[in-house]
Order: sequence, then C-alpha cells, then structure tokens
Amino acid sequence: MHGGGLGSQHRDARDRVVTAAALLPPAGLPGLDPAWSRLVEVPRVDGRGGSDTWHVLDNAVDLAAGDETAGTLLCVHGNPTWSYLWRDVARAASKPADGGRPWRVIAVDQLGMGFSERTGRTHRLRDRVVELGALTDALGLTGPVVTVGHDWGGAVSLGWAVEHRAQLAGVVLTNTAVHQDLGVAAPAPLRLALTGGVLRTSTVTTTAFLETALALAHPPLSAAVRDAYRAPYRTRARRVAIGDFVADIPLAADHPSRPALDDLAAAVRTLDVPAFVAWGPRDPVFVGRFLDDVLDRLPQADVHRFEGAGHLVAEDVDFAGALLTWLTDQEVDTPDLDTPDLDAPELEDGVTRTPFRPLGAAVDERADDDGPALVELAPIGGGGPRSISWALLARRVDEIARGMGLAGVGRGDRVCLLVPPGADLTAALYACLRIGAVVVVADAGLGIRGLSRAVRGASPDVVIGVERALLAARALGWPARRFGAGPMSRASRRLLGVETTLVELAASGRTPLGGVPAALPSGGVPAAMPLGGVPAALPPAPGPHDPAAVLFTSGSTGPAKGVAYTHGQLAAMRDVVGTTYGIGPGTAFVAGFAPFALLGPALGATCACPDMDVTAPRTLTAAALAAAVAAIDAAVVFASPAALTAVVASADGLDEEGRRALAGVGVFLSAGAPVPPELLAAAGALMPAAAPHTPYGMTEALLVTDISLDEIRAAAGGEPAVRGVCVGRPVEGVRIAISPLDDRGAATGALTGAPGVTGEILIRGAHVMDHYDRLWLTQRASARDVGWHRTGDVGQFDDADRLWVEGRLRHVITTAEGVLTPVRFERLAEGVAGVGRAAAVGVGPAGVQQVVLVVETVPATRRPGLATTELTARVRASIDRPVAAVFAVPRLPTDVRHNSKVQRTRIGIWAGRALAGGRLGAP
Repeated sequence: MHGGGLGSQHRDARDRVVTAAALLPPAGLPGLDPAWSRLVEVPRVDGRGGSDTWHVLDNAVDLAAGDETAGTLLCVHGNPTWSYLWRDVARAASKPADGGRPWRVIAVDQLGMGFSERTGRTHRLRDRVVELGALTDALGLTGPVVTVGHDWGGAVSLGWAVEHRAQLAGVVLTNTAVHQDLGVAAPAPLRLALTGGVLRTSTVTTTAFLETALALAHPPLSAAVRDAYRAPYRTRARRVAIGDFVADIPLAADHPSRPALDDLAAAVRTLDVPAFVAWGPRDPVFVGRFLDDVLDRLPQADVHRFEGAGHLVAEDVDFAGALLTWLTDQEVDTPDLDTPDLDAPELEDGVTRTPFRPLGAAVDERADDDGPALVELAPIGGGGPRSISWALLARRVDEIARGMGLAGVGRGDRVCLLVPPGADLTAALYACLRIGAVVVVADAGLGIRGLSRAVRGASPDVVIGVERALLAARALGWPARRFGAGPMSRASRRLLGVETTLVELAASGRTPLGGVPAALPSGGVPAAMPLGGVPAALPPAPGPHDPAAVLFTSGSTGPAKGVAYTHGQLAAMRDVVGTTYGIGPGTAFVAGFAPFALLGPALGATCACPDMDVTAPRTLTAAALAAAVAAIDAAVVFASPAALTAVVASADGLDEEGRRALAGVGVFLSAGAPVPPELLAAAGALMPAAAPHTPYGMTEALLVTDISLDEIRAAAGGEPAVRGVCVGRPVEGVRIAISPLDDRGAATGALTGAPGVTGEILIRGAHVMDHYDRLWLTQRASARDVGWHRTGDVGQFDDADRLWVEGRLRHVITTAEGVLTPVRFERLAEGVAGVGRAAAVGVGPAGVQQVVLVVETVPATRRPGLATTELTARVRASIDRPVAAVFAVPRLPTDVRHNSKVQRTRIGIWAGRALAGGRLGAP
C-alpha cells in the first residue's frame, strides 16, 4: 500500500508499466479534496501474480488524531460514474453536523473505472465482488463496515456484504437492482444499450452512454461537475470498462454472470443487518419494480423516495445528510412505544378503548338485511338511482374476496382502487380488507401528474379501475395487473390489458370449486351461489396490527404523501367518527367526500352519494344535494368547503321539494380546509334544523377536533380571527400538544398545552396513522416525539382549551420583528368589503421577510396586479402589522382535491417575482 506519489510506478505480471500520475484525479474538481486520493496496490485475485492499482477516496486525512470513528462507509459506484459520486458523503462523514462520531469513508474506483488501473481484463460481477474483497483486505479494513452502493455498484457492494458478515454493520443502497427476472423485459434504455453495434459505439467509441447518464440528474449538473465526471473517461481506451460493465448485465439465462447474480439475490435475503434505501423515482433504468424487489429481499430496510429525484439521487438531493441521519439513528436505542393492545379494552389517557372490531364487521353482521346500505344517484355506467341492500353488499364483498383469492391476490398485495364512490368501490374496498390486501387510495382529484406519482410511489400489484382510469394506467405505464370496474367493451379490455373485472371476480367467487359460474342476471348483479356448492376458501381475517391501507394526502403542500394505516387504526377511525357524530345503524347520511362514503358501511349507516364529480367538489349543486338527502331521508350531510360553497351558490335552483328535504337534515359537517363562519351560516340557512359543525383533521388522522357554528361565534368573542380559525376541542380519544416556534420559525420548543403559545400542533390517538409509506425521513420528522404525530400545522390553545389553527409550519412568515402566522391576517383581510379569499405570504430572505396579501376581489378583477389604492388602504387598516403590498387576482390557486386549500407556497413565489418587477401572469 502506498500514497501514490507522482513518480511511483508498478509492474504487473505482463511487465506492463502504469504511471501513478495517470491514476490520480486532476486538481480543482469541485467538491473533491485532493488529499483524499490514494493509490492502493492489491494482489491480483486470478492467481497469475502481480497486482492491480486501485484509486480510492479516503477521508481519513480529515479525521483528527484520536478521533473515535463510528465505523467505515465502503462506497461503491456504478456505471459510468466513479468515486467522485461520494464526495459529499466523505465530507459530511468527516464532521457530522449533529456532533456525533465521524465515519471513515472508503470510496473505491472499480478496476477499469474512474482513476483505477485499466487492467486489460474483463471484470465480471463475481470478479468485481472478489476484487473488492481483496482491496479491503489490503486496506486492513475491519468492522464495523456499512456498505453503500449505487447502480451496479449496489450489487457489487451487496456481494461484499454477504461475504464479510463479521465486519458488516449495515447496507445502504441508492437506485440499483439486485435481480432481473428472466421473463420480464429489461428497461428500454438498457435494451437499447445492449443492442448489437450500439453497445460499443455508445459506451466506448463515443461518450454517448456517459453523457446520457449525466443528463439524468434533476436538477441538471453544473458544467464543472459534469466535467469532473468526464475526467477519467477522456479517451476510448479509458472507456473500455464502461462498455464491459453494460455487457455484463445478465439479462439472459446463459449469460456468464447469471449464476453469480442469482446466488447474490438469494444470499441478500439472509442479511439481517439494518438497511437504508434512498430512491430517485424519476429513474428510467432502475424503475419501481427494482425497488420492490430490493424491499422484498431486505424487508427490514428503511426506505425514502425522494420525489423529483432520479437515477443520480446522490447528486439530486442531500443524500449525505440523509445517510448520516440514518446512521445516527442506528446508534440510538429507540424507546419502546406504549403501543395499545387493540385486541382488548384498556385504559389510556383516561379513555377506554373498545375491543378490535374489523372495519367490515357491520357489513357481515347485516348480511340478511334487505334494507338499503348504499344509494347511488349517478351510478357508474349511467342510468337512474340504484339502491344496494346490506344483503347484496355483504354477498358481493364475500364473492369478490373469494374471486380475488382465486386470481392470486392475497395478504400484503397492494391493490389500487381507481373507482368513483359507490357500490363497486365499496365492495372492492371491503373485499380487499377481508383477504388482507393493502388498499391504495389515490383519487383523481390529485390531477394526472399527482395521481401517477402517487400510484408509482405506492407500487401496487393490482389496479382496479373504470375504463378512463385504466386508460391512464396504460398511458402512464403503471407496472401492475389491471382489473376492470364498470362497463367495458372487449376491445377496450384487450387494448388496456384487463385480466378480469369485478363482475367476473364475483362470479368466480361464488362458483363451486370445479364447477361452472352461475348465470348473471341482467345488469350484472351476482346471483346467489348454487345450492350444494363449495366456494373458494377465504384466508384467516387480518388482525389489528396488520397493514390495511395507504391513503394519499391532497398534495396541497407538496407531492402527495402515502399514509399507511393498520386494520386497528382504521377501525379506531370508524369508532371516533361514529361516537362524535352519533352515526351508526339506523342513521342515514349523504357523503359528498369519498372517505366518508367509504366509512358508511363500516358504521352500519345508510349512505347516499350525490350526483357530482367527486374529483371536482364545486360540481355539487343544491338540487343534487337535496335529491340525495331525499333518497334516504338523511339526517347527516358531509361536504367539503368548496362543495358547500357551490351548494350555497346554486340555492336558487332548489324547488319546494328540495327545500323540504334539506330542512330535515339534523347535522351537516364541512372540513378539508378552514371553513369561514359565514359559509356555515349560509349553508345553515338552507338546512335550518341542522347544527353546522366543522371537524379538524387530515389524512393522517381523519378526526382531531370538532366545533359547531355556535361555538365558533362564542370563541370569536367579538374579535373575529383574533388568533386564526378556531377548530374546537379534541374529540374523544385524542390528545393535542403544541411545540413552540423559535425565532427562525422552527418548532423546537418543549411540548406544552399552555394557552397563548403558538407552535406546531402534535396529536396522538388510536386512529392516528401508522407511518408515511416509503418516506423514512418524513416519518422520522413527524414522529420524533415518541408517541406523537407532528401535523405540520401551527396553532395555539386559548384559555378555554380550544385549539386555533394559524396556518402551516412551512408558511410561517419570519420578519425582523418576529414570527408571524398567515391565517390570522387572511381572516382579517377577508373581513374587508370587496375581498373574497385572501392569502398572506412572506417575501424576502428568512428573518427579514415582508408581509404581502394576495386577494380575490368581489367582483373578481379581470387580471392580476396591484390592488387599487383604496382597497390596499382598507386591507392595511384591517391588519395591525405592516403590509408591504396588496395584490388582486381573479382567483387564488388551490389544491386539486378539495378546491379549498390555498397554495401559499406557489402564491409566495409569484408575489416575490411580482415585487421584483416580473411579468404578472396568474399565480
């Protein structure tokens, strides 16, 4: 082993001379400390004598004398990168930001790659694993070692890991592959690269392969960084191994590296060390199925999908920070959570929890009830209203569950449901839950891009959808089996690759084993099973701690996040909703929001879905709501603020019969975004016997607090919006705490329930989500207070223990005078004549931001611009803080799902550009 001075040289068995100068990176590469470069002579592993010269980056020079390291990170690049990929890891590991113990980093250049020796030999997968072992032997590397691998360096690093278990402390992977099934087509870019004459031309003769790889960065790499990656590959001779690496991808059964890959893939399953996977989902090569395979082989792995990142995830995001955070967590003993036993009653925080009762228990219990369970005012496929009895619903759930089992869908499989609310969605949902499949709910309200991102992120095994949803699945290339719902022609089925339909699954589920399907009556409603038949067996029912669902957030504050629930948590959600609003058997309610429609059967209540587009809440009219109420004599109505606004706006279309129907409603609920008291009052005028309520909750916990209109008025106490929006007191079984904000707007304070303290809102309860799906960093941040979930909302308690919501944590405004929250300003501005909705945002550097108000005017302004002098003066007079500017726009951008949550981040960027003199387009 030597330092590789510029004059040093060595001679291999063939008397070939390689100068060290050719094996060292040039000076000045951005982010790379020349002191890290080492040349290491390693005996050849083929028994022919001589040695190979490796170039490695070693940050040991940065470690202070006497530093106790936590271990060594053995970093292995893929093709066509080199150890430069890990420069940020080497620097961050030298001096961890949290003050913890440093890590030594050994980042290798594989032989023939980077600045390691061009040996003239072909290095296959097995060769590279053995060669890496010889290098670590030469380095005298001892444990603990955590391997870090990217691309095909992931497989090489895992090969080292399975053969060095005594030294191994963990494995870390970024976009890579452990296995490639022979029957599955390789990703298109790989197939193209491996094609005949393309291989050598693209990888060796030209720099096409290298340039294509560098172009996969998001955002694009700087010119200097791109040039640094090119540095070792300036000539054809230095690019030979790039072509060899591609040629060594074992796609065929007779490929020389196929046995090594198969052995490695099997051995990885035996690794029982901690694992971390950082994934860039925009990778066109290592697509989602490779991540699924990695997680199947390393089920203990923590995984984080970095939305927007791609193949070069270590360049796209702060991978070094994420890695060091994960490593730190492995050194800390996580305290055991006081996890409630959902199988039995217990007393916790003064609340008695009922025993676990599956979400679909009410459906099973009412299997002989011919009364209505669901009423569809606009069923899939058209036609008039349709009523589905409890008996029919129970039978349909049972048949679909059995049919799905026969179709190979079972416990743990992910099933994405892209079906409008109604009988088909309800039956499919409860059938999936019955067999232990994990339901993925990502509705079309996310928009095409958001929906596709969500579905790919959840990586479902099956997509069940109506025709237009499956068209999107095909067009967007979602890699999942496809089952149809609703009417679908044979031609559409062939085009979309639909294996079966819900009707066919139900038919197979009621067919005696070995028999023939019973005939379907007109309309496709399943008939009863033939007498004497033996249906397919159902698996044991899932338990309370088994995974049940992944529900996606609205995406109003960034990419929609998958929220994972267990069966016990879904059951607890049902119970808290039923208890809070008295919904249960004998109750009838109208759901203008999909989650409540799906909870209806769980509560044992009759539910009607109004004639509306659930992906566009503003399509709900007063007449359609009245028709749904009349259809089931509903006592309870739920509608989002946008839907409720549309109902109020269309009230003139109500006839006398519709007004009588709405007059019979006893309770109406509106949530999903802050609901102005004026809107509740206007809706209350249409439903005069109803008590208006606005629950506060989120996808992570559907119900947290509740408040009535009378309580809102009492809380205002003559000073409307003095704090923000009052959302009331916690519902039964929920605890709330506040983490105070510091001067930077971060929620760093100790948890408190004291009044008048603004901070992040934390919640706990049996129905709070289990975790964020494949978002380890997000989950870690939200659950860093053991047993609590950080909501990302900011607010405070008043003297009467009522919670006031003041906005989102990411939207707080940090001024020179202190931290301000937006909702209070918005509510005050919305009280000004001529203002509809308002958004308060901070513009400028953190700590010295200026408050800007962007408002919708009444009547609406024709084009965006500064508000009139008069309106600006009135808005400024309503607010007790300096306001830098007031802009008027025709319409504020909102989230897609609710059409209610104002997108402050987007508005803030627009306002900043506008103040800087940019063109005033729509925000």
